[in-house]
Parts: sequence; structure tokens; C-alpha cells
Amino acid sequence: MINLIITLLVGGAAGFALYKLKFPGGMIVGSIVGVSLLNILTGNAYMPANARLAAQVVAGAFIGVSVSKEDLKRLKHIAGPAAAMLIGMLALNLTSGYLIYLLSPLDLLTSLMSAVPGGMSDTPIISAEMGADASKVAVLQFVRLLAGIGLFPLMIGIIARKHHEDTSPVPYIKPQRAAGRRLNGEILLTMSVALIFGIIGRETGIPAGALLFSLLSVLTLKLSTSIGWLPRWIKRLAQILSGAYIGSSVEYADVLEIRYLAVPAIILVVGYVVLCIFLGYFIHKKFNMSFRESMLSVTPAGATDMALIASDLGIQSSDVIVLQIVRLVVVISVFPQLINLIVIFAGR
Repeated sequence: MINLIITLLVGGAAGFALYKLKFPGGMIVGSIVGVSLLNILTGNAYMPANARLAAQVVAGAFIGVSVSKEDLKRLKHIAGPAAAMLIGMLALNLTSGYLIYLLSPLDLLTSLMSAVPGGMSDTPIISAEMGADASKVAVLQFVRLLAGIGLFPLMIGIIARKHHEDTSPVPYIKPQRAAGRRLNGEILLTMSVALIFGIIGRETGIPAGALLFSLLSVLTLKLSTSIGWLPRWIKRLAQILSGAYIGSSVEYADVLEIRYLAVPAIILVVGYVVLCIFLGYFIHKKFNMSFRESMLSVTPAGATDMALIASDLGIQSSDVIVLQIVRLVVVISVFPQLINLIVIFAGR
């Protein structure tokens, strides 16, 4: 018990420190780094298996409550771009993942999961459940996140200006939920539904079943009753749990193997740059979206990050945000299942 408490304290302190420093993915990255150091230096880091379940349940619940009826109404207008985006991302996921497998010591499952364009908080914990090397997946997902937040907006701005598109920043106002809706009962109901169906999902044996079932159950609750809300501190807690779980399995030998991740990281970044430009151009021409809007829609970062970056690039449409939400929901719920089938079929 004392090792568990120390692990959580170290993970929480390190995660909070990077979060306050506005480090991308600070909570989970800090938790991974802090607990990894604890385990390497003392060998006493410990997290129970149910921590993985808790992290998946909360992650699924948060994705579920992020979808609104307004988002569904927009889907009929952006169905074409959404389909093109998902097909392109799946093709890149499989292609870059296989290249990583061929050109690095990583196994096929870890290679494919490293290239999944999902969330920094979700993909590593799903990888751990599926049997991949979650620490290496986390490192490569972090590289993707850094590129999505740092490199891609700069590149998109340059390309958009060459196409004479206005990139003047517009004010971004973060939507606020009415205070009266933030009731403990609503939080309790949301988490109860997510937990019950998350446990059912785990028992099915489906890869990432806990996350998938909690996501779908909360999404159904939200769309059918308009009930479904969680405070951000719960997500922060889940990120600490997820990071601590991953970090507790990291040993000194894993740190030495980080040097093998340079080539996979380059493959990922180059692949997403190519996807962003060419798929963005295709969506721009085919579906009459602005070039900067179409490129930002296929940028591998989070919906919240994209909302802020979109305003910096002069984009007022909500389509970028809806497309990013669609990406997250489909990628987290469908891509791991496809990857699992591929690995089983390949006998790896």
C-alpha cells in the first residue's frame, strides 16, 4: 500500500509540475517520467491492474461527453471530409506502422499502435491492454503531439499565406457550461454508467473493451437525455493514473532502448506532414473547404488544441473541431480492433 501511495504522489507531483509549465500533454507525460524515474532508481513503483481499467473508463467517458447533438447535425455537412480524413489516417497508420516494424526493433503491435492518430492519454493505455510496449508507444505519441501542436500550425500558416488565405487571428471564446448543470448527481450518473459498461467491456475480451463500452454508453446517455458532464479534474486524475501505470513498468533497459525510437519518430512526423499536405489539398479541392481548414482537420493533435490553433489561423468555422472529435471517437474505438485483427492474421 505504501508503494502505491508513493507512486501516486510522485506521478501526481511530476504531472502537475509539467501541467503548470504548460508542457504539451503535461499531466500524463510528467506522470510517466516521474514514476519511471522512481521505478528505475528504487524499483518500488507499483500500480494495480485496476488502475488501467479506471483510466480507460474515464477516458471513454470524457470522449462520450465531448460529443453534442450539434456535432451530429454538422456531420451531414462534413461527411465527405470526415470519410476522406479517416481513410487517409487509417492508410497512414498501417503504412507508417509497418515501416516502423521493418526499420526498427519494435514488434508489429507496438509499431502499429505507435502510429495510431489517437489521444496522448488514451492510446498508450490501450496499447498496454493489448500487449504492446506502452512506454515506447507513449514516447512516439508524444512526438506526434509535439509535431501537431508545434510544427504543423507553422507549416499550415505558411502554405495558407502562399494561397492568399487570410490567417489573421480571431478571438476564441471557450464555451462555458451553465453552472446549474454542474451537479454532483450528473457527474455520479455519468461515471456510474461509464464504470458499469466499462467493466462489461473488459469482460468481453475485446481490445480496449473498457474504453469502447464506456465511450458508447456515455455517448448514448448524452445524446438521448442531454445528461453527461465531467469536471476536468477527473480527466487529470485519469491521466495521472494512466501515466503512473505506464511508468511503473519502465526499467533501465527500456530507457536504453529509447535510442531505437529516432527512426520511428522520423517516419511518423514525415508521414503526417505528407498526409497533412496532400490529404488537406484533396479535401480542399473536393469539398470546397479552405486549404488551412482542411489541413488543420487532418493535423494529429487534440480537439481543444485545434480550437485554439484554428482561431490563431483565422478560422471561425466549427467544422475543424467536429472533424477532430470524429477522428478521436473513430480512431480510439475502431483502429485498435483493426490492428488487433491484423496482428492475429499476421501471426505476430
